[in-house]
Amino acid sequence: MDISELSAKLAQFGQEHLIQFWSELNEDEQKRLFNDLKGIDFGLLAKGFRRAMDNSSNAVKLDHLLQPVPVHLQGSVERCSNEQLTAYEHEGLKQISAGKVGVLLLAGGQGTRLGVSYPKGMYNVGLPSGKTLYQLQAERIRKIEELSEARFGQRGTVPWYIMTSEHTMEPTRKFFAKHGFFGLNERNVVFFEQSVIPCVDVDGKVILEDKFKIATAPDGNGGLYRALGQNGIDMIHVYCVDNILVKMADPVFVGFCLEKNANCGAKVVKKAFPEEPVGVICQVNGVYQVVEYSEISSETANRRNSDGELTFNAGNICNHFFSKEFLKTLILEHEQELIYHIAKKKIPFIDANGVRQNPATPNGIKMEKFVFDVFQFSTAPWAKGNFAVWEVLREEEFSPLKNADGAPKDTPTTSRGDLLNLHKQFALRAGAKLCNSEATNGASNGHAAAGCGQLKAVVEISPLVSYFGEGLTELLGGKELNPASIERDPTTGQPKITPLP
Repeated sequence: MDISELSAKLAQFGQEHLIQFWSELNEDEQKRLFNDLKGIDFGLLAKGFRRAMDNSSNAVKLDHLLQPVPVHLQGSVERCSNEQLTAYEHEGLKQISAGKVGVLLLAGGQGTRLGVSYPKGMYNVGLPSGKTLYQLQAERIRKIEELSEARFGQRGTVPWYIMTSEHTMEPTRKFFAKHGFFGLNERNVVFFEQSVIPCVDVDGKVILEDKFKIATAPDGNGGLYRALGQNGIDMIHVYCVDNILVKMADPVFVGFCLEKNANCGAKVVKKAFPEEPVGVICQVNGVYQVVEYSEISSETANRRNSDGELTFNAGNICNHFFSKEFLKTLILEHEQELIYHIAKKKIPFIDANGVRQNPATPNGIKMEKFVFDVFQFSTAPWAKGNFAVWEVLREEEFSPLKNADGAPKDTPTTSRGDLLNLHKQFALRAGAKLCNSEATNGASNGHAAAGCGQLKAVVEISPLVSYFGEGLTELLGGKELNPASIERDPTTGQPKITPLP
């Protein structure tokens, strides 16, 4: 370890304080600190900090700069004909069959707000099957591979990239291994760690968390693009772990994006109400981006078109499509053009006397990049494509799990209820008669069976039986269905209806 060379490097960027306790450290602590500091590009960090601070200080309400996404780059499952939806699905399944589609899971967070210390994907929301978010998603991948093979006679692999943090990597690996990767080939599940960036104070000086350790924070989802490596995929579906309704490698979404020649695509839902605290996808000075609700006025949030719809109605649900070629070019040639977002936080630190302090007010800055920051490059000349927005139904595709039960929304109870309600609609559309006088709510062709009483019509349908409601008519059509779990029999491979107590 050449400490004199490191000292000179730190002095060049005003970071000499990082080795002020060097003489007090043992050999292992010195080695750890030396290696951490050696791996930091302080010039790049300083540049990123200055740009982020300048961008933050220039922040203003964006109302006068906003324009909605042009109509010709929008699509909607609600307004699309059945023929067009079928065409999108066909093209998507074709690409999956050819092994051209991968999925990338943003799973860095722990379940702290849920009251647990383990990764959120390991959470069981209380379904009759006891399945976790990870298992539901794994089974959807297996099913979409099967559907593509049935359509085209070729079984394509959908590789699953799982981005963890330093805290969730090992528990996630062990969880998948314990459960046999939920039936997936282990080689097709790729774990990687979210990259981190030093935390700094308001002057850009890196904060010491301990005498031998700098304070770091995840750099957001911006670092995920470097993890894709070399493989045969041409496009990637990116999503967040906490959405219990997510459609893995959704063939309809894939087909829509390809039809629009999109290098970037975003699934959205209509805002529940004008000032719902969600980001909206729109244009700012002709550049596509996600604008947070805090960046626009109430007047703009309530603006409506001549048909009565909100003008800025494309609610971001962190569910995106990217072409791999777009991401590759961005990483190699344009990544430094992305600007960090800043968040002022309370960051524990070691003071000049070597005493650890836990500040009562924000004392530092965490910088991060978001997955949607790349939208701005989608129409650049080098990008060779378009940006596209696909609107889906909230009740079918978006139910995030963020809070413990007792909170008003986004809880285990609401997530469980939304998934079971979707499965109920699948059963009704297939012609089942549910033992519940309220079972027809939201269904156009279902009805409750007479004489079934007032039993709660709980129906859970395994993703291995049906991905989005397909293939259920022969199984359920005309049947009176009490509360039941419908799983694939592991011995016969056929659907099996099991009554619930």
